[in-house]
Amino acid sequence: MSMLRSSATLLNLSRALIPRQNLISSRPIKRWVAPTLRELNRRAKKIGPQQPQPRSGFVEWNYRAELFAFGKRLQEEFQLPLLQTAFTQQSYIAQEEMKQKELGIENVDIKMSHNQELSERGEHIIKEYVDAFIGFSLPKVPAEGKQAIASYLMRNEILADVAFHLGMQELLLDAEYPPSVSSMSRSLKAVVGALEQSSGMERAFLFVRDFVCTQLNQKDMLDLWSIENPEDLLKQQCEQRKLPAPEPRLLGDCGKNTVLAAYHVGLYCNKNLIGKGFGEDIQTAVKTASLDALQTMFGIHDNMKPFDFKIQVQSKTAKINQ
Repeated sequence: MSMLRSSATLLNLSRALIPRQNLISSRPIKRWVAPTLRELNRRAKKIGPQQPQPRSGFVEWNYRAELFAFGKRLQEEFQLPLLQTAFTQQSYIAQEEMKQKELGIENVDIKMSHNQELSERGEHIIKEYVDAFIGFSLPKVPAEGKQAIASYLMRNEILADVAFHLGMQELLLDAEYPPSVSSMSRSLKAVVGALEQSSGMERAFLFVRDFVCTQLNQKDMLDLWSIENPEDLLKQQCEQRKLPAPEPRLLGDCGKNTVLAAYHVGLYCNKNLIGKGFGEDIQTAVKTASLDALQTMFGIHDNMKPFDFKIQVQSKTAKINQ
């Protein structure tokens, strides 16, 4: 009996020490959440679909402060007039001129410059460094492969994606909102041109390396460079290396004359296995083996050495130093 009393005493003491709200299981979702969401949904349907509004439409928007903060976020020194020009599209200037004409202003004089010239300069800088970076990082890849990879980095979709994640969408002065892919891409090129004029070619090259060339990280090079005839290209590479033509040999097969047939083919050169691949027929397996051999020759296999994104550049040249 004494043991039961002591147990009851300890239980009452523990209840007294533990807060009451911890003993009662709390609801995972409060009761006010569902009615609130229903009311917000009702109001949204009543208002109807809304066009996205630019951040510059807010009262507290300070464009000059945003330009200054943009450079500081990137740890770059920009001349603010040049940076503003880099974000100004020709369509925006035309729109402002039209607004002033509609207000009855005869001599329209908008003292703003668009980013066409800076964009052309930035595009040249990006292409120069991208070509040098790819040539340094992938020395065994032929010229057509390097050109295909460089073209991928120079695509408007890639440059626009970089510009979006750098926060350029709200800073862009354009006639339409959200700005188009081509406008975002043009602005990124113009920012590179503005950086080159503000801080020098070396800082512009480093900017391209850090934000454009890094888009190659964890990418399969064969996804960027589509080889249409790998067998012919492999024969050309063997001829350039003064090697005999590769010979395909069947290493194994299973499921012949069925829909689940699989063939394992190896390519041999000088009695050495240079590539192997699988396929539902012999021709597909030979093509896969040729791609495998080309990846090994060019050093772009799945287990290739990662790109070095810490290499430095010499000022006003595209030469790369480790």
